[in-house]
Amino acid sequence: MTYVVTDNCIKCKYMDCVEVCPVDCFYEGENMLVIHPDECIDCGVCEPECPAEAIKPDTEPGLESWLTLNANYSKSWPNITQKKDAPADAKEWDGVANKFEAHFSANAGSGD
Repeated sequence: MTYVVTDNCIKCKYMDCVEVCPVDCFYEGENMLVIHPDECIDCGVCEPECPAEAIKPDTEPGLESWLTLNANYSKSWPNITQKKDAPADAKEWDGVANKFEAHFSANAGSGD
């Protein structure tokens, strides 16, 4: 089992999870984070820290595409180990439906 970041992270990009991860397995895109599945130790400390509830265990049904997305982008986006401020409008985006289709960016973030 590993944890995956799902669509509610898009345009919210809270980074509370980064601060508690003991193995630094988060990677930063322009408008969301992903978890490297081979680096995640399945400790679960990140899941309750996410205000947007965007982190889920990959054992939940229907998350296969998110596991693939996390695995793929964690190979090309920069590692992030320090919490940054969330976007100013993050609360407005929390819970918005269909964010992946309308707002996902494949561009890398800045990392640490």
